Amino acid sequence: MTRKAPGKSRRKGLTLLQIADMFRDEETARTWIADQRWPEGPRCPHCDTDNVQCNIKHPTMTHRCRECEGKPLFSVKTGTAMEGSKIKYRHWAVGIYLFSTNLKGVSSMRIHRELGIGQKAAWFMMHRLRIAYDNNGGPFSGPVEAEETYVGGVEKNKHKPKKLNAGRGTVGKTAVVGMKDRESNMVAAKVIADTTAKTLQGFVEGHTEPSAQVYTDDGTGYAGMDRANESVKHGAGEDVRDMAHTNGIESRWATLKRAHKCVFHKFSVKHLQRCVDEFPASYNACNSDTTDQMRGVVVGMVGKRPSYAQLIADNNLPSGARSC
Repeated sequence: MTRKAPGKSRRKGLTLLQIADMFRDEETARTWIADQRWPEGPRCPHCDTDNVQCNIKHPTMTHRCRECEGKPLFSVKTGTAMEGSKIKYRHWAVGIYLFSTNLKGVSSMRIHRELGIGQKAAWFMMHRLRIAYDNNGGPFSGPVEAEETYVGGVEKNKHKPKKLNAGRGTVGKTAVVGMKDRESNMVAAKVIADTTAKTLQGFVEGHTEPSAQVYTDDGTGYAGMDRANESVKHGAGEDVRDMAHTNGIESRWATLKRAHKCVFHKFSVKHLQRCVDEFPASYNACNSDTTDQMRGVVVGMVGKRPSYAQLIADNNLPSGARSC
């Protein structure tokens, strides 16, 4: 049975056997990645010229630029999120497939087991792919649904040293705001430090056209925004009133929560934004065939080379957020 693109059964997918045939060895995987990055032939990552020499006799570098000073060597990885990585092209290609076809995400432990690489290398790979797969939607013309949710462990389940002893509900959790455009079916989401009117309305207004109709819940943070706004009163048990509801964005939160509970088991606040970015990107690409989704990841890796130190830095936290 052919594995379909996530969420859209009519789309053309790829089976594991097809993937095994596509990337049967290191050279076929390297060639496929090169074709996605350079569909019209190899180009220098430094000066963008196509005047390059191919098939260089070098252990890792495969091309040489004839235009740059010093005629530097480079490879398909140079200037991408793969640069500096010792992970083989075949592992990258299959990792991109697994990353693209799992709507609820894929853990570094699974990548570690499936590809036979170290868990630390798998973690590094997944976070590089999340940065490459930047496909948050917007600006939206509407109608738009906007709502926030909270991610984190339940206070009563935490070990005593980690309890805040400040109540229940959203205590100790991190807020995430998101929206879904009903017309384009695209989604955007962002980790936020608070749910004040300034923060929520700033997100909504920054991701919508001025003429967009916005539907929200009855939270006070959305009142008075510079957009036509209609809300449903969840506090009074109202879920839908005519066209006013937030069911679409709530379904995206359900996917995120299932990934949290069933796949990752824990989201560190430090890395939460990258994890949150993955879900709108996957959903926004779900109309594409699997090969197109994979191609989008490869193209997205160009120009993005986060170091391990950058990935684990505390400056990944939104202002006011608390790291786990």
